[in-house]
Amino acid sequence: MTSALPEGIGIGHATDHVGWTGCTVVLCPEDSVAACEVRGGGPGTRESDLLTPAAATPGVNAILLTGGSAYGLAAADGVVAYLEERGIGFRTRSGIVPLVPAAVVYDLALGDASARPGAEHGYAAATSAAGSATAGCVIQRGTVGAGTGCTVAKLLGPEGWTKGGLGFAARTLGQGVVAALAVVNAFGDVLAENGAPLAGVWNGSGYRRTVDLLAEGVPPLRPWRESTTLVCVLTDARLTKTQAWVVSRAASAGVARAVDPSGTTVDGDVTYCIATCRVDLDPLAVAALAADATAAAIRDGVRSAAGAPGCPSVSDRR
Repeated sequence: MTSALPEGIGIGHATDHVGWTGCTVVLCPEDSVAACEVRGGGPGTRESDLLTPAAATPGVNAILLTGGSAYGLAAADGVVAYLEERGIGFRTRSGIVPLVPAAVVYDLALGDASARPGAEHGYAAATSAAGSATAGCVIQRGTVGAGTGCTVAKLLGPEGWTKGGLGFAARTLGQGVVAALAVVNAFGDVLAENGAPLAGVWNGSGYRRTVDLLAEGVPPLRPWRESTTLVCVLTDARLTKTQAWVVSRAASAGVARAVDPSGTTVDGDVTYCIATCRVDLDPLAVAALAADATAAAIRDGVRSAAGAPGCPSVSDRR
């Protein structure tokens, strides 16, 4: 794995370690192509229809990943303001219209439920992302940005959950890169490379798999639409919008490798793909590596996370 980002892409965060929430912005270079797939049964999104192959626009200007549940979608207004000030957006006869799709995780249960990312947080994260695009590839991971208030393995509620977070992983492909940014707030367990629970349901002495507990008839505490894994695949491959959509679908397969169960009725799983279209790469290889990088980024999200009050991390559980 590498830590490289495709040239021109910036990633920035706004983090609230008092309210335990935050947001993350991915800024896209001009002429990027973007697509997404909504897989979970309880999504919270903004402008996701822009990213279907049927939509006329080939790309967007930024992606917002945010905490705060549906309230956190307000942070997109700050990203739009940041872009408008700089003349970045879809050009119409009456002015610039920045295109900023967004997706949320439900993190209200960990910290202060009234603390939610707003426009000022989106603006700050966009400013940070612009700095990372020009200064190089130092990617903050763990309990930052949209990963700040994340938790995983929620079958039994706070008694058994473990801290989730924001992870990153990348693979080189020829002269290009296929990277994945993941916000890990899943209902299910995060599985290690060997299939064992990396962060499962904690029973006081070890992890149990959610599917095993469900098979035993253990009833879930009512986690209605309170979980989600968000992924943004980032590549410099030259892709059409349909090919980018196929890559985003492949990323969903990567989610399923590292999260079990995934895409449930209580998860809002969304996978994005941003292609900067600067390098000729085989679209089939890009899709295959996207799934691989996605699974690695999800594992990195829980391994990199620091614990929060009432929610130990993977490293705390050792």
